[in-house]
Amino acid sequence: MYINFWYPVTLSEELKEEPIRVRMLSQNFVVFRDSKGKPNTLSDTCVHRGGSLSGGVVREDCIQCPYHGWRFNGDGVCQRIPSLGKDAKIPKRARVDAYPTEERYGIVFAFLGDLEEGKRPPIMPINELDDEKNWRANVLTYEANINFERSIENGLDAAHNEFVHPTHGHEGEGDDYKVGKLDFVDNMFGPKKWGFGFWHAFKSPGSKSDGPQIKEASDERMAGSGIVGPNQMWTYIVFNENSEFRQYMFECPVEENHVKIFLINMRKMMLDPNMDKPIADRCMVIAKQDIVILEQLDPVLTPQFNTKEFLVPSDEPCIKYRKLLNGWKKKGWKIDTTELTTNLGKKAYAIPSPARKTQKGWVLDKVPLS
Repeated sequence: MYINFWYPVTLSEELKEEPIRVRMLSQNFVVFRDSKGKPNTLSDTCVHRGGSLSGGVVREDCIQCPYHGWRFNGDGVCQRIPSLGKDAKIPKRARVDAYPTEERYGIVFAFLGDLEEGKRPPIMPINELDDEKNWRANVLTYEANINFERSIENGLDAAHNEFVHPTHGHEGEGDDYKVGKLDFVDNMFGPKKWGFGFWHAFKSPGSKSDGPQIKEASDERMAGSGIVGPNQMWTYIVFNENSEFRQYMFECPVEENHVKIFLINMRKMMLDPNMDKPIADRCMVIAKQDIVILEQLDPVLTPQFNTKEFLVPSDEPCIKYRKLLNGWKKKGWKIDTTELTTNLGKKAYAIPSPARKTQKGWVLDKVPLS
């Protein structure tokens, strides 16, 4: 798990008047809206006596701790300590980490890290949402007991579709089956340092009767996939000029072996709103086919060294992904989950926020980093 990236927190429709608690990167966060509807994301641990802020209430655009009533605004700065009296001067150290928060595509995103604004990676754009005439969206969320890196690698794996998803391939029945040439491209949604993509041609059978109908004269398709940061992934499946799926996946590691996935599925066909549920059902069938495999992988985490797996040319996207991960680890952005687990229940940590670059004297230690 890595700091200094954007993570999906919750669906916009799920964040109403009451604060909610969200678990991300093995840490707890409180998310709440102020009187103008702006979402805020803070570390959930009150620096006074360890109260869970998410169990409190929103008062005067602040989250009020349920234990002793301390109030923290959207910047994490304490505005009131009742035990000190109404006109008391609030100490500067009375603050919690607050994280840049944005609302896009019906999802609340938080930047969990301390990078200044100009150096942060992008949130993948979804330009198709602005073209309602030609595209329609489904927004889905689901969870699985898998490591998020394994999930991303699965999406970058051009060889698994043939065997895991019956509607995507011929289940290896053809003697001439092989993964074709992978044509790599630079990151489509930002600087090259944040990701990459690739395209390839593949063959799949005609649509089954139990799913949406896509009638084609040829069984050859074009597909592309790529990443932005460690946890954002795009996948395009092109049937023809007028028929296409574009999927945008935003993954949030809850724990090292537990992920929550936010999927925006764009379709350039079957635009009738009555097709929303059949399309969503089909997406979940495919997701569950992946989950069945991924929940049984051994080891649970991706091997630290490629020599512990026998890799072949179709695994090149996974190798590129691991090289990027290793680069972010060298920057000191990878969370040391071993130390984190050792101190579980003994010590409270916080993901370092941007304010830590300008102010010293924080009460909670930042999470241990490799």
